[in-house]
Amino acid sequence: MKENLYEYLAGNEYPGRGICIGKTPSGSKVMIAYFIMGRSVNSRNRLFDPIDGGIRTVACDPSKMTDPHLIIYNPVLTMDNTTIVTNGDQTDTIREYLTHSDFPGYGFEAALLTRTFEDDGPNWTPRISGVVDMRMGGYKLSILKSEDGDANSVQRFTFDYSQPMAGEGHFISTYKCNGTPIPSFAGEPLRVTIDEEDPNEYAGKLWEALNEDNKVSLFVRAIDLTTQAYEDVIMNKYKTVEE
Repeated sequence: MKENLYEYLAGNEYPGRGICIGKTPSGSKVMIAYFIMGRSVNSRNRLFDPIDGGIRTVACDPSKMTDPHLIIYNPVLTMDNTTIVTNGDQTDTIREYLTHSDFPGYGFEAALLTRTFEDDGPNWTPRISGVVDMRMGGYKLSILKSEDGDANSVQRFTFDYSQPMAGEGHFISTYKCNGTPIPSFAGEPLRVTIDEEDPNEYAGKLWEALNEDNKVSLFVRAIDLTTQAYEDVIMNKYKTVEE
């Protein structure tokens, strides 16, 4: 059974950071969404900034940045016919492994074997990652997380959707819901409906569904599977001090 992602997000105060990938109703495009949320001043003090082939996070006000090592990174990068999307600097690790792997289909998993969850105890925030084949539309999702909040135990899960159905996608987030400490996402990625062909319309619906107090930034990419051309949409709640 497919979930309504808008309703799921609207009913979840703090899923943290989330990735959704799937095919549009026509089956001609792949839609990618990535969002970040924040509870602290440090987490909220950022926005998505476009770079060649993707986005980076930057501080809205550098003078208020207290610890950049887990919140400044490249969430989305494009390499040949692959889009990489993650919630941390493992984006660069994955690109490096895909570039040099003799078996590109396995570079994703090999890259993530070198990484673990974030060092932000007691939450031990999971690392979530995805890769998309921009020619065929297949994709993979991964989560690296601690076992029941144990800092000495890492669990690595990869989910392979090589032949996705039109109008269907999968969603994974760092957290299950709000809490102290924050509980990690559990189980398989949610099977969700993708109901839009237009990335602007899709982004607007997702942005509206995210908690108003905690949402920070949203990125959506629609990839044409015939041409591999893509259209990106960025939505930021906060602005830079220069603006």
